[in-house]
Amino acid sequence: MRSSSYNQSPSSRSKAKGTSPLLCNDKDQRDLLSFMDSIRVMDHTGGENGATNLVNVSHDGGTSSSSPPPTSSRYENQKRRDWNTFGQFLKNHRPPLCLSRCSGDHVLEFLRYLDQFGKTKVHTPICPFYGHPNPPAPCHCPLRQAWGSLDALIGRLRAAFEENGGNPEANPLGARAVRLYLREVRDLQSKARGISYEKKKRKRPPQPQQIPSLPLPPPPPGAS
Repeated sequence: MRSSSYNQSPSSRSKAKGTSPLLCNDKDQRDLLSFMDSIRVMDHTGGENGATNLVNVSHDGGTSSSSPPPTSSRYENQKRRDWNTFGQFLKNHRPPLCLSRCSGDHVLEFLRYLDQFGKTKVHTPICPFYGHPNPPAPCHCPLRQAWGSLDALIGRLRAAFEENGGNPEANPLGARAVRLYLREVRDLQSKARGISYEKKKRKRPPQPQQIPSLPLPPPPPGAS
């Protein structure tokens, strides 16, 4: 039998808790808050120095960890939290979705859902601070998820999808629609915030200038 909280409508549960109806219980809300706090932190970290966990498979079907036991890196912990949050989103979707039926459109729905927890001010074209990197005063423009956070999130979820048995060729997190959406968000936020997201080209170190060798003078006349 379902609890009384599930007999209420999604909107009433949302009002009672002051949170989104897609995550229905307190544990989901705590996981989401932890997820949103850490996603903004991971956006400024390298995130690629994850430790590799070595696991040996025995002949009797069991697994035994190598010694000493590996410690999960910050990147791996964040990736696991991201994956759990995405799975909870699919579970609470209406209708519920299994991973095999998830498409790029559902990923876009997930990304737009996260915007309500964003902390990045994105100015509208009618705002006097549109394109201003350092606005001198507050405005009423909406808060959104920063493009860098979303881009890093999709990268971690793509890796987690394949690590959890997903087919790389059917990865919805790498769908063309998702890539185009991220590109649109990058361009929109770049113009609205007056910030360039273009990667700076690395300057090559100057090559040492080779001095051409001078030809040897001809031998003097009469020399053998």
